[in-house]
Amino acid sequence: MRWLEARSRCVMALALAAATAGAWAQMPAPINVPSLARQDTLNGADTAWMLTSTALVLLMTLPGVALFYAGMVRRKSVLNTMASVVAIAALVSVLWFAAGYSLAFTPNHPWIGNGSRLWFAGMDYAKDAGKVMVSHVAPNVPESVYAMFQLTFAVITAALVVGSIVERMKFSALLLFMGLWSLFVYSPIAHWVWEPGGWLAQLGALDFAGGSVVHINAGVAGLVCAYFVGPRRGYGREPFEPYSLALTMTGAGLLWVGWFGFNAGSAVAADGRAGLAMAVTHIAAAAGALAWMFSEWVMRGRPSLLGLCSGVVAGLVAITPAAGFVTPPSALLIGGIAGVACYWGATGLKRLLGADDSLDVFGVHGIGGIVGSLLTGVLASKTVSGVQGNLGTQAIGVGAVLLYSVLATAFLLLLTQWLVGLRVDEHGEQTGLDIAQHRERLGG
Repeated sequence: MRWLEARSRCVMALALAAATAGAWAQMPAPINVPSLARQDTLNGADTAWMLTSTALVLLMTLPGVALFYAGMVRRKSVLNTMASVVAIAALVSVLWFAAGYSLAFTPNHPWIGNGSRLWFAGMDYAKDAGKVMVSHVAPNVPESVYAMFQLTFAVITAALVVGSIVERMKFSALLLFMGLWSLFVYSPIAHWVWEPGGWLAQLGALDFAGGSVVHINAGVAGLVCAYFVGPRRGYGREPFEPYSLALTMTGAGLLWVGWFGFNAGSAVAADGRAGLAMAVTHIAAAAGALAWMFSEWVMRGRPSLLGLCSGVVAGLVAITPAAGFVTPPSALLIGGIAGVACYWGATGLKRLLGADDSLDVFGVHGIGGIVGSLLTGVLASKTVSGVQGNLGTQAIGVGAVLLYSVLATAFLLLLTQWLVGLRVDEHGEQTGLDIAQHRERLGG
């Protein structure tokens, strides 16, 4: 009897070993370069979530940023502001397809990618063979999906810069500058931080969804642009009444919803980490809105809709680098600190800097990105992510992105100034950019 029991256990063990070996044999081997994979090795749920996230992040720009910014400018430049966002979205999309993705996400160099993905080369899908190309960064989804997801990040980062120079920059200059900036500033920084061989990634800098790549980068570039282009005529002497805070609130709502794709999508999987990233994103946004509201209430004696919308964005910006690394209580803290810090960034710090950063791109995105990136180094939970944060490493990452963005942005602005000039003439600015640049007028 004992012999039969032992034999039964042996047979079961052999069967289990065979099943385990078969499962391992079906699992794709780790890859460190883009490679062809069998279609059946991809994860359908992850792919569906990434497709959804891509749409959500594009929604943040079109129409999110367009409405958010257009509501805050004067009536005579609403259409120009919207046109700037739409044109940048189209231009950066084509440039990302042509070269940006290849520069940002191909491996084997710490500073910049190679040319193997120019014009999305190699993103094959062989239906009859049942194979599809996957990226080494996201081997569970088709590379075309991952490339499109990252395209939406490149688009919104460039669109954010518009807020610093609205109502006074030539449309032609804006497009030339932002096209160059996307290729020579955004793509290298994305490579440093998000490609596994990038030098900041190797150093251990944490940026889950774009605190440094998107927000510090765009915020600093916006501040440099504001200095170069100069203040709007009448700035500080006459009131600049926003066209419609209702549009701004609508844009802020679209940003809040789209940010779930921005942060939870950066898990590149439909899993527990994505779920937690979504939760902490919402908590931080709510904390940011309340913190800004109470700061404004104390300092100015009343809360405002614009302040609430700005606080939402401040909380969202600050949680972005931390979303896949922190717990919900930490998210509440990050959002609260960011709401206060960005309120100061858009008021006291703005006065100290003396730049007409029209829609507070640096005050909200720059300061929020810095706060979130540094707090990620303090609050990152190894239980959540398997990695330990380091404040010193985060500070190096913040400093490197800030310095490179300042210098490269300044150089590209000088080049643009030399080629086409930066600013509209006085008559065009007084008439409004809708008429001066597009021969269009807002109806109603």
